[in-house]
Amino acid sequence: MSFLSLTRRVVRTLRLVVVGGAISYRALFNWTTPPMFIGTLLVGPLLQLLFFVFLGRQLEVADDRFYLLGNAVVSASTACVYGGTMAVANERRYGTLGAVRLSPRHRAPLWLGRALPYVLNGLLISVFTLTVATLLLGLRIPVGALPGLAAVLLAASAGCSVFGLALGALGLRFRDVFLVSNVAASVLLLLTGANVPREALPEWMRAVGDVLPTHAAEAARELSAGGGLDRGRLGAELATGAGYAVLAVVPLAVFERGSRRRATLDLM
Repeated sequence: MSFLSLTRRVVRTLRLVVVGGAISYRALFNWTTPPMFIGTLLVGPLLQLLFFVFLGRQLEVADDRFYLLGNAVVSASTACVYGGTMAVANERRYGTLGAVRLSPRHRAPLWLGRALPYVLNGLLISVFTLTVATLLLGLRIPVGALPGLAAVLLAASAGCSVFGLALGALGLRFRDVFLVSNVAASVLLLLTGANVPREALPEWMRAVGDVLPTHAAEAARELSAGGGLDRGRLGAELATGAGYAVLAVVPLAVFERGSRRRATLDLM
């Protein structure tokens, strides 16, 4: 394969990821309005953070920094998990799954492109939540830690998005996919270490947390305390996200082959 052919293939793949993801996002949320976006995706996570900060002060479990950084990271999970789930499951719900399946394009970039807008959504929510909470509660973050913190927040958003995409793949089999995503969002809130110190959790909960997108919270806390970027935790977060990306794409391919054997457009 010549270099020119390879370049064209890469450009076509990137175009599929970016343009396809943007069109899917716009079609899925064409009903939303700015007040709904602000209230649901910005104000909600901020209120959640403030709730846990003041609850932590009352119970004297941890200091403000623990809750501020933990919730700033996990605040991306709401948009990313639910968005990633709906990006796949709603193709079936709104009757467009057949058109997607008839596309001749490669399935991995087609589906992973659906998660890209939610990565950006999650990053926006995390940055907004952390910025406003910092101004309200007086948290000081070293300027030198900001690039590393941005990388950590981006990794957390990507991990939660592909986690939601994997749940969306299950939504092509289960009728009530929102039950799965509701439980998943609650599990992330509990087991990520955002609001409950991981050392206080039972051993089996810590084991479950190790295979979830949970590693970014501690990396963010270390950065804000001036400890530098923990590349091990950042790498673990990226590896976890890559694992969930595989878990999202493989079931989708298996379900599609099964529907072709049955000669049906639906994957049931």
